[in-house]
Amino acid sequence: MDTLPVSPVGEEDISQPQQQWEKNPLENLDSTTQIRQQPRDPPTQTLELVVSPDPACQILENPQGTEKPVTGLEGDSDKSHGPTSGVPEPLQASDFWYCPDGSFVKKILIRGHGLDKPKLGSHCRVLAFGFPFGSGPPEGWTELTMGVGPWREETWGELIEKCLESMCQGEEAEFQLPGHSGPPVRLTLASFTQGRDSWELETSEKEALAKEERARGTELFRAGNPEAAARCYGRALRLLLTLPPPGPPERIVLHANLAACQLLLGQPHLASQSCDRVLEREPGHLKALYRRGVAQAALGNLEKATADLKTVLALDPQNWAAQEELRKVVVQGKKQDARLAKGLRKMFG
Repeated sequence: MDTLPVSPVGEEDISQPQQQWEKNPLENLDSTTQIRQQPRDPPTQTLELVVSPDPACQILENPQGTEKPVTGLEGDSDKSHGPTSGVPEPLQASDFWYCPDGSFVKKILIRGHGLDKPKLGSHCRVLAFGFPFGSGPPEGWTELTMGVGPWREETWGELIEKCLESMCQGEEAEFQLPGHSGPPVRLTLASFTQGRDSWELETSEKEALAKEERARGTELFRAGNPEAAARCYGRALRLLLTLPPPGPPERIVLHANLAACQLLLGQPHLASQSCDRVLEREPGHLKALYRRGVAQAALGNLEKATADLKTVLALDPQNWAAQEELRKVVVQGKKQDARLAKGLRKMFG
């Protein structure tokens, strides 16, 4: 903002005081003398107007050298009551939101209003800024529907959806993309329509949505995109997990498919856990036994891997994949034993 040139205080009423001065010069002279003869106040009470050739540099200074903004300018009256240090207030713990799964931390820049947040089916108007090319929604304004649409299959889709689920209308926030070393990205939720929580859906609606997610996940898996397929299977499972136990048999297939994705993504620990969920319900599930055996081998648990693979071959002796994997485990075990024997010889030889 350009600083206006300093003008005499009360310039618009200057004519009337001038006439009174002409009428009573002695009286005014006495009053002026009294002002000049008043006891000297501390230096902090005496202000001297310093006029600079550059209007932008006109300030009021006191003898102690403390600068104060010129008062009386339009638009500056409310600033004189606020802090002048310019030091930002420290962030509070309430300014941060930690995603429950630990995938990211959100810093709230502008708080929204109300208590409602986007739910399943909510149409959201969102302003996205700062996403690297190809790793986020289009720059600028965009509209997203919670729980629906191909945007959720993108690498950034699940992250954006989790963030929106925690935001109120009008909220502006920023967060760091996992694995991205650049500046944080910014997201603003301008508005959204009313949606529904998953627990508000009927059982038939949940099963129908889960079926759609499973079909889409299988399509993506066959297209060579196990990461997006895993997100679809995970969303389907979250819908079905809200149903009363034991839940539909669809959960067994979803856990088994999710394990296949996790193996391809190099997540053997998660794959083993997914197989455990299947085998709790169906102990003789061949695919879950085989995939858990592969996961255990990748984790170095060769005895557990051997047990699972032998169980598969006991149920299906012609299973070529299990035969090949068991052969690899045996070779890996021999190498492990050789390394162990070599270490012992060095230790005691």
